[in-house]
Amino acid sequence: MAEERKTLNFIGRIAFLIAFVIAIIMGLLTGAEVVTMDTFGWIILTLVILGLIVGLLNITQEEVANFLIASVALIVFNTLSGLLLLIPYIGNYIVAIINFIAIFVAPAALIVALKAVVSMTKN
Repeated sequence: MAEERKTLNFIGRIAFLIAFVIAIIMGLLTGAEVVTMDTFGWIILTLVILGLIVGLLNITQEEVANFLIASVALIVFNTLSGLLLLIPYIGNYIVAIINFIAIFVAPAALIVALKAVVSMTKN
């Protein structure tokens, strides 16, 4: 059982790293206006799936509160990130990276929140 948990945790960590790298690369490409709309849908779908995997496999019961607080902070910051567009030269890049990270974190936060609700109803 412990070995299986280690494997699942490893998969969750790898999914997180892959999603984070994809978010940064796509944010840079989007900021440079290189990405086409055809690519957007597939990248967003990939980030959502990776977020679901991280939410299911990687966040332990002890990490739930911190993860949800960080997720809410990131998503709120994402809604206000339009002001960062005023930064010359790099504003587009920063906003795009934050948007892609939020796309990845939102499904993970949903899964973690649902797991927390289920856990509370058991007690």
